[in-house]
Amino acid sequence: MTLTSFGPANRIKRSAETHPLTWRLRDDGEAVWLDEYLAKNGYAAARKAFADMAQDDIVQTVKDAGLKGRGGAGFPTGVKWGLMPKDESINIRYLLCNADEMEPNTWKDRMLMEQLPHLLIEGMLISARALKTYRGYIFLRGEYTTAAKHLNRAVEEAKAAGLLGKNILGSGFDFELFVHTGAGRYICGEETALINSLEGRRANPRSKPPFPAAVGVWGKPTCVNNVETLCNVPAIIADGVDWYKSLAREGSEDMGTKLMGFSGKVKNPGLWELPFGVTARELFEDYAGGMRDGYKLKAWQPGGAGTGFLLPEHLDAQMYAGGIAKVGTRMGTGLAMAVDDSVNMVSLLRNMEQFFARESCGFCTPCRDGLPWSVKLLMAIEEGRGQPGDIETLLGLVGFLGPGKTFCAHAPGAVEPLGSAIKYFRPEFEAGIAPASAAVPPLARPIVVGA
Repeated sequence: MTLTSFGPANRIKRSAETHPLTWRLRDDGEAVWLDEYLAKNGYAAARKAFADMAQDDIVQTVKDAGLKGRGGAGFPTGVKWGLMPKDESINIRYLLCNADEMEPNTWKDRMLMEQLPHLLIEGMLISARALKTYRGYIFLRGEYTTAAKHLNRAVEEAKAAGLLGKNILGSGFDFELFVHTGAGRYICGEETALINSLEGRRANPRSKPPFPAAVGVWGKPTCVNNVETLCNVPAIIADGVDWYKSLAREGSEDMGTKLMGFSGKVKNPGLWELPFGVTARELFEDYAGGMRDGYKLKAWQPGGAGTGFLLPEHLDAQMYAGGIAKVGTRMGTGLAMAVDDSVNMVSLLRNMEQFFARESCGFCTPCRDGLPWSVKLLMAIEEGRGQPGDIETLLGLVGFLGPGKTFCAHAPGAVEPLGSAIKYFRPEFEAGIAPASAAVPPLARPIVVGA
């Protein structure tokens, strides 16, 4: 993977003033270990937080900076931290890092963990201090074997340097950190399913309330944050709220920078740290280089497989949550995918829905039964065996599996691309409907209740 800077054609070099997440990266792509990280001002923010800031001041600083979750939901981090109980008698609390990066077309957290493992550890150390948590876990996607190796080495380096363990930096504060590899389930990206899996249970989402801040891991107060979210914390503490807010482009309601990317048949697929508010056109043309010769952009997704498809005319949208919402979908993880003109949308959606159906935990009926149903219909349409009414049935499933209709957000995310694909490319779906003379008798077709 590649990683360039703010300016097109790499004209502007990464610096601590403009690239808080990536300025320490090595040009050769190797990991930055402790000695080099310390030489690049590593753990200075942690020392400041421990020596000069009260715990509540750390929380307030993160809240004032406007940091939001970078895993896709975009919930304000400081607000989430503020939900942790204030009762000092509760001496067992947990901090969990959600590193179960299973969203198709997303690899931003992997880069941070493989190349800057100490940045994540420093972010968790400061966060633990703010939240009064004595133990932390990095819940890591099991397939990320290099990230696991690098994180475990970095944890041992931090322990040996007195930056983890007992009496950290002479403060009397103790914090243990463990790397926990998951078994490879997409649903573990949902924070309560992650908690169940960490406890050794089946990875089903939990009913909320109670929320993890009140009842989390082993029944204790727990805060769950994404890798990239935690990696933003050191720079906010070190350089302040006003500087962090100044990084975003005018018009963006989200603050700071974001790891964004483009994949697909583009000339320069990769990952870049860019200010919130940059347009998707800049990301696509200036950084990704546009489509390869011989291909045209047909559609694109702004942030992972669970976001809706957009058209080339939507590329002028600003890359922040509200900017992408204006054109009808979610920013998600911020790693976009280009769909070229050789791709059949029915086949693409069938492949996506197969993934989402397989990864459903099966807890609630709409998701457990609805997603496989969509796969069967899409497979029939793909093979030219679709029947009149199948497209309407798919649209009915999009409604039945939408927000608020299922136990967690898995199914709504799964059907969002399906609904948008039918909206923009309906003729491709209609082309797979068999002639009326070949129709299956009505009783052999699925029945949509309420349709």
